[in-house]
Amino acid sequence: MRILVTGSNGLLGQKLVALLSAQPGLTLIATSRGPNKLAGLYPQVRFVPLDVTDAAQVAAVLAQEQPTHLIHTAAMTNVDECELNQQACWQQNVTAVEYLVAACEAHQIHLVHLSTDFIFSGEGGPLAEDAVPAPVNFYGASKVAAERVVQACRTPWAIVRTVLVYGVAHDYGRTNIVLWVRDSLRAKKPIKVVNDQFRTPTLAEDLAQGCWLAAQHHATGIYHISSDEMLTPYQMALRVADYFQLDASLIERVDASTFSQTAERPLRTGFIIDKARRALGYQPHTFEQGIAEVARQAEAS
Repeated sequence: MRILVTGSNGLLGQKLVALLSAQPGLTLIATSRGPNKLAGLYPQVRFVPLDVTDAAQVAAVLAQEQPTHLIHTAAMTNVDECELNQQACWQQNVTAVEYLVAACEAHQIHLVHLSTDFIFSGEGGPLAEDAVPAPVNFYGASKVAAERVVQACRTPWAIVRTVLVYGVAHDYGRTNIVLWVRDSLRAKKPIKVVNDQFRTPTLAEDLAQGCWLAAQHHATGIYHISSDEMLTPYQMALRVADYFQLDASLIERVDASTFSQTAERPLRTGFIIDKARRALGYQPHTFEQGIAEVARQAEAS
């Protein structure tokens, strides 16, 4: 089994490198647009530079590496940035998928494609795989378009959708809800956290496991991979405060209208994960277990 991962410098990409590099009998090829951030941590892992928006590069790398499976994690995921830079968003989230699908068809590569709860309107979560997409922002629209490209692929494919991924990554600019709340409260800084958006938060390790299970089972179709706990960010923040024994009175409960954001967010998403449990043997962490894992990794880094 040869698995090529796109976006290996990202949060999910890094978790996949950690997980897959430990699997016996598996050859891993990590790819990303920038320099390899994991060279010092996983020197044994083959790294190939790859800009997925470059059709010639995509064709050449997949022809050269001949993977049996491709896990596509690279994407433009900053929702407001996607709204402001729609051409760049489309190039990275849709056009790149067209290039990858063409290469997968040419070499009969099994494709595992990452998607998002933001393809939905937010009116009816938690959602099963057959829920009808109705995005409320451009990021969501780009991911719906990408799913349609994948679904037309003439080689085996699986779409893995996920929700509010959190975790710790090496040399990574973004924070996550657990560390943001912990660090703010430790600094005695009051924070406003929304209580009218509902999600099933996903530990990055769980998402990596879901992608690996999809590849391992040669799964086809759509799978929802997240936790099964419907929580608001405010409820998450209270649990973080409780875990670290910090002052929860610094957390102010607000609704989404408090913040002026460029892109609209769906209010209620979250996933029903019965299919992934049944078909793939997927078992997520609880949010408390996720907090503990993030805390352990943050202290070790």
